[in-house]
Amino acid sequence: MEQVVNMVNLNNENIMTAKDASEIWGKNPAYVRSMINEYPEKWPTGSWRKFGNTLVVTTKGMEKVTGIKDPRKKR
Repeated sequence: MEQVVNMVNLNNENIMTAKDASEIWGKNPAYVRSMINEYPEKWPTGSWRKFGNTLVVTTKGMEKVTGIKDPRKKR
């Protein structure tokens, strides 16, 4: 019997590296990493994860922490 697995679309624009997210929101390159280290409680559950040395975040997490809607959607 084949096991059903929840698939995550890694091509989803709402999933990005911390560096890319910082750039999109106009923050310094270390912003996301610093915010996660200093204020992990501000991030919604599941809005960030580390893969090896790469930190990945979601649009929802960035909007919550920065209080700014996704700047890409204003264009």
